Amino acid sequence: MAHSLSPECTPLKHAYDSCFNTWFESYLQPAVAQNANATPAQRTEYSKKKAEDFETNCGGVWREYKACVQKAVKDRGLSDLLEQARDEHPLKEQPSIPVGPSKT
Repeated sequence: MAHSLSPECTPLKHAYDSCFNTWFESYLQPAVAQNANATPAQRTEYSKKKAEDFETNCGGVWREYKACVQKAVKDRGLSDLLEQARDEHPLKEQPSIPVGPSKT
C-alpha cells in the first residue's frame, strides 16, 4: 500500500485501506451474484445495509484518516491551492452512478 501525504497519517491510511478493501469485497460478491434477479427495492435495501456495515466497520478510521490528511494539507499550506482549484474547476453536479445493468 502507498504512503499517505504525511508520515503520521500513513498508519491510518493503511488501516482504512485494509478495512475498505475487506468491506468492498463483501459488498461486490453478493451484489454481483444477486443483481440479475433483485428488484430495485431489494438492491436499495442491500445498499443501505452495506452502507451501515461500512459505517460500523470503517467509518471511525475513515474520519480519523480524513482529519489527519486535512491537518497535513493545512500544515503544508495547501489549503489555498485546493480552494483555488475548486474555484477554477468546480464540481457542478454529482456524477451519476448507474444502478443495474446498462441498457445500451
